[in-house]
Amino acid sequence: MGSPVTGEPSTIHGRPLSPGNAAGTVLRLDEPLSFWGGLDAETGEIIDRRHPQVGVNLAGTVLVMERGRGSSSGSSVLAEAIRNGTAPIAIVMAVPDEIVALGAIVADEIYEIRVPVVVVDPGDHEQLVSGQAIRVAASVDGATVCTTR
Repeated sequence: MGSPVTGEPSTIHGRPLSPGNAAGTVLRLDEPLSFWGGLDAETGEIIDRRHPQVGVNLAGTVLVMERGRGSSSGSSVLAEAIRNGTAPIAIVMAVPDEIVALGAIVADEIYEIRVPVVVVDPGDHEQLVSGQAIRVAASVDGATVCTTR
């Protein structure tokens, strides 16, 4: 990681689960989210009443969460949110989640809309904070997450 004092950019290398490029602002979730029953695909809002960030809107953010949670139906909800333009523009996790990756891959295949999904080392993942500017690039050759403070 770069220096938090100087604000130098830093680059984190990760593993791509779904290809794409995005740049935006981090929204870090306090707990994992199940897209099925947890996300309104029409609005992008977290609707799981038990989630600590219920009411927060994910649309257009770079979503940072440790891992996904929940049902295989979550991939269809994520794909639908991507189609609607209400999904995060990228997702960065510390633990691989096939359901999250599948939702992004399906949206790429069916709607031709790419949302990169990247897994990074847990230590690097912990350094990503809400409000931080970030750029995510994922391809078959690898993934990078570039941040500024």
